[in-house]
Amino acid sequence: MSGLIDVLWGAVSLGLLWAVMTIGVYITYRILDIADLTVEGSIATGAAVAAQCIVSGVSPVLATLLATIAGMLAGLITGLLHTKLKIPALLAGILTMIGLFSINLHIMGDKANVSLLRMQSIYTAFQNMGLDTTTAIALVGLLFVAGVIALLYWFFGTEIGCSIRATGNNPNMVRAQGINTNTMKILGLVISNGLVALSGALIAQNQGFSDVQMGIGSIVIGLASVIIGEVLFSKRNFFTRLLGLVFGSVTYRIIIAVVLKLGMPANDLKLFTAVTVALALSLPLIRQGVQSKRRNKQQGVN
Repeated sequence: MSGLIDVLWGAVSLGLLWAVMTIGVYITYRILDIADLTVEGSIATGAAVAAQCIVSGVSPVLATLLATIAGMLAGLITGLLHTKLKIPALLAGILTMIGLFSINLHIMGDKANVSLLRMQSIYTAFQNMGLDTTTAIALVGLLFVAGVIALLYWFFGTEIGCSIRATGNNPNMVRAQGINTNTMKILGLVISNGLVALSGALIAQNQGFSDVQMGIGSIVIGLASVIIGEVLFSKRNFFTRLLGLVFGSVTYRIIIAVVLKLGMPANDLKLFTAVTVALALSLPLIRQGVQSKRRNKQQGVN
């Protein structure tokens, strides 16, 4: 029983780190209505920058900040490709993702991975206070998640933030109000990929290394967490949506931890994730079908 509790606690701590990426995916997928595949490159970029900086003697806090800036630059590139060169958003994200693979290799000194074993991390200060590793990770993750939610809740309540939300909802109306929708899309992509890179930096310091291929499948993980959060938790207002994303990320990690504990081969993890996302995306349609059958049955009875 204690072993299961340790597994679940570890899943919660990891889910909090991935929640930052989930929020970034939500900004493009739901707010901007853009399927941005830059995520699979920018999360590795954040990890690569943070790892290389820490190895070079930079403090973990500054390294994490630099990783976030690097992710924002990746989002800027995608935004410029999409808005200035008129490349479709999906293709622009793919192009940036492919380019980032080589860039990440150069960042890590032309190596596929960089080890952070026995190096200081952003969790070290809390571990020095006497906290165990998992609790330190969970506490840092919770602090970052709380900070991100607070900042985004404030920002998207400002005029610029509302313009970004309106751009994804009705770009024609926004343009009629004299707002530059291209600028709003670029800003949204910059914020999104900055958060994704931040998550990558936190994850790399948690697992003790950065890897050039760590971003593969991350967009699916992010979408799974977004959908789970929307389906299982409240969507009444923007704040509860953000909280739902965190719970969705943690829930997804708990599900993964449980199925692995039950004996599912690790090689099937990507397949399980893909099936989970497909089922989650189909839930609204299934729910609509069930409600329609209930209405037809009630009408038949009446």
